[in-house]
Amino acid sequence: MITGELKSKIDQIWNTFWTGGISNTITIVEQLTYLIFIKDLDETETRNERMAKRLNKDFSPIFGKDQQDFRWKNLKEMDVKARHDIFNNSVDGIFPFIRSLGSAKSLFSTYMKDASFGINKAATLDLVIAKLERVDMSKQDIKGDIYEYLLSKLEGGGTSGQFRTPRHIIKLMTEMMQPTLEDTICDPSVGTAGFLVASKEYIDKHYSVTELDKRKDHINKHMFNGTEFDATMLRIASMNLFLHGVEEPNIVDVDAVSKDNTVSDAYTLVLANPPFKGTIDKESIAPGLRNVTDTTKTELLFLALMLRQLKKGGRAAVIVPDGVLFGAGKAFKSIRSEIVKNHKLEAVISLPSGVFKPYSGVSTAIIIFTKTDNGGTDKVWFYDMLADGKSLDDKRDLLVEPEVFEAFSFGDAFAQEASAGKENLHSKFNLPDILARYPKRNQEKRARTEQSFLVPYKEIKDNDWDLSINRYKEIIYEEVEYDAPSEILNRIKTLNKERDSLILKLEKH
Repeated sequence: MITGELKSKIDQIWNTFWTGGISNTITIVEQLTYLIFIKDLDETETRNERMAKRLNKDFSPIFGKDQQDFRWKNLKEMDVKARHDIFNNSVDGIFPFIRSLGSAKSLFSTYMKDASFGINKAATLDLVIAKLERVDMSKQDIKGDIYEYLLSKLEGGGTSGQFRTPRHIIKLMTEMMQPTLEDTICDPSVGTAGFLVASKEYIDKHYSVTELDKRKDHINKHMFNGTEFDATMLRIASMNLFLHGVEEPNIVDVDAVSKDNTVSDAYTLVLANPPFKGTIDKESIAPGLRNVTDTTKTELLFLALMLRQLKKGGRAAVIVPDGVLFGAGKAFKSIRSEIVKNHKLEAVISLPSGVFKPYSGVSTAIIIFTKTDNGGTDKVWFYDMLADGKSLDDKRDLLVEPEVFEAFSFGDAFAQEASAGKENLHSKFNLPDILARYPKRNQEKRARTEQSFLVPYKEIKDNDWDLSINRYKEIIYEEVEYDAPSEILNRIKTLNKERDSLILKLEKH
């Protein structure tokens, strides 16, 4: 969560770039990202050094003996001009070093080959480093929030309907899908790689170091995949994953739903928040996608793409705009019927409309499905998320204690609370309840008036494949009794008499 204090610090750094003569938004985002990356590289190296010392084992250092000047802890102590020279040196300075990370033929090195230093004034670099040093980025969530805030400055939060996914929603989806070391994971609209990073963090938390070492090659080269056609995002995603121990992520520079993307039957898990409201030229669309849904709308084409790219038995958790759930157009109905009829739709989780504020007020939902190619949808679990732990206005203030907000993805966030306390917390924060109920969803026997319930396949089919929760939710209306009109009129007459009497008294004075 981008707090007022953190936002103020980032704004101060932003203003430092401006006063230093750098006003291009993308340039500022990139340069600041490089500096955060360099800072993180040193912090990662320091952690590895401590762990190696504690366990008395060797490790592969990021920085060689002749590259110690590139470490943040040393850079920040240098003379202003000497430091700027190291950044500016295009032969054996810090940027050639960054470009050399990863294997020579990796996609990481491909995308980083265009990384270049763009802060011309030594004094500006000095001020930026000094201010960045005062920002605590020890937690990944904070780095994610900083990226989110920086990227919100690019065209007001997103381009072509792309909005950065809140970290707690990413965590929720990851926890529900429970990625394993056997998975091959993809985000076809990878952005800053938030979903892939969350998956790596989940795997690191649930497997031992020995198990991770055994699958090291799979983790580094095959497990994490994505597509993105924005050069800045490609670099940021690659750096983000590199810092989380994924040396050669397979992030491909391609428009995901175009003819250039030919991947099929490749992944076991998809986690994504594809673009809303985008369109693509008919001539550019991969032919197979239009067989599933004949449209140019990206939110529908991405769902068709996921079905194509998943292996049989592969799973997906995807954020979609509400229109996908109930749109009356032929293309909308065809993608819904495809998922429900020919595959297995597991769940539809309606999100509060303020989740993407302040960047967008669009209403969205998470849909979860499994590719089967032969149907399998029996009952679909619907959940009406009413509160995500934050206020649903532009401020998005936390409504629960930070510890509770963070703890939901590590088990029962309300474990220590009494029943009354749990009920109060649930009214502000539904995510722990979703995680608790989802694994047991098929055993639920709740009325349609409850927050979650099951809907059978036949009912969805009979409703023209409508997946909007409001189509199936039952609302209880409380009867309100009003006084008879004659009684209300008599009270009004009495009030008028009292008012007239008071006016007369005031006039006499």
